[in-house]
Amino acid sequence: MTDDVPRLVAKAREGHPRAVARLISLVENASPRLREVMAALAPFTGQARVIGLTGAPGVGKSTVTSALVSAYRARGMRVGVLAVDPSSPFSGGALLGDRIRMGQHAGDDGVYIRSMATRGHLGGLAWAAPQAVRVLDAAGCDVVLVETVGVGQSEVDIASQADTSVVLLAPGMGDGVQAAKAGILEIGDVFVVNKADRDGADATVRELHHMLGLGEARAPGDWRPSVVKTAAARGEGVAELAEALDKHRAWLEEHGVLAERRAARAAREVETIAVTALRERIGDLRGDRRLGALAERITAGELDPYAAADELVRGLTES
Repeated sequence: MTDDVPRLVAKAREGHPRAVARLISLVENASPRLREVMAALAPFTGQARVIGLTGAPGVGKSTVTSALVSAYRARGMRVGVLAVDPSSPFSGGALLGDRIRMGQHAGDDGVYIRSMATRGHLGGLAWAAPQAVRVLDAAGCDVVLVETVGVGQSEVDIASQADTSVVLLAPGMGDGVQAAKAGILEIGDVFVVNKADRDGADATVRELHHMLGLGEARAPGDWRPSVVKTAAARGEGVAELAEALDKHRAWLEEHGVLAERRAARAAREVETIAVTALRERIGDLRGDRRLGALAERITAGELDPYAAADELVRGLTES
C-alpha cells in the first residue's frame, strides 16, 4: 500500500486494517509525512473513549484487556488495542506477544490490535503512543485500550494519556506497598484486583481501600476510585469492571472533567512536539560556530550557562 495519505485515511475510516497499520507505522517511524497524516486525521478525532491499563508485570494486564475487548464487542462497539511493549535492545522491536495472547480476537474485523515498542522511552508509553491513539480514534474505534509496560515508578505516565486510568494489582505480589511508593494510587480512577480466585484477594482489596482512604480529602462530587475484583482468565468480574468504567465516563462528562483532561493532553502533546523540534535544531548546531562561541564565552567566565541557553533559544526561535 502506498503512502498516499488521503487514500490511507479514507481506507482507515472504512475499517481497512492494513490502512490503519500503515498510518501507525508512519507515526512510529516519524515519517516526513507525519504532519500531513495528523492534519488529515484531525477532523475525525475526539470520539473514542481512551482507557489506560497499567500495573506491575504478572498481574494479568493482557488478560484483562482481552476480556474488556470481549465485553465491548458484545455491545457492538469497535475496539482498538495499543499494547506498548519493552523494546528489544538489539532490534528495537517489541518483546511481548500481546497479539498472541489476544488471539481470540484476531479474526474480528471490529477489533484492531497493535503492539508498539517503547524504544527506550521511560514512563511505560512509546513516544508515538498519543499519535497512534489518534489514528485508532479517527479510524472509527469507539474504545481505545492502551496497555502499558509494567515499569514501576515511571508507570504514572499513563495518567496523562487516557480518559480513564485503570490500575491492576494481584494478591500475593506486595502490590499495595509498591503502588503507594510509585504514586500509582494518585493516578488510578479504577483499581482492579485481578486473579481474585487466589488467596489474599480480599486482603488486597481491604488494603487498597485503606490506602485510598488515607489520601487527600475529597470534596462532595469528586470521583472516588472504584475497586473491582476480577478473575479475568475465567471471565469473572469483567461486567463489573465495564460498569465501573461506564460510571467514571459518566462522571467525567457530567463534571466537565473529560474536556479538561483532553485539553491538558493536547497541550502536553504540543509541548512534546515543540521540545523535540528544538532538540533537533540544537543537535544540528553541534559544531556550529554560534554554539561554539557561546561555549567559549562560558569557559572564559564571560557568560553563565543559563544566559547562554537563553541566547541560544532566542537565536533558534528567531531564525
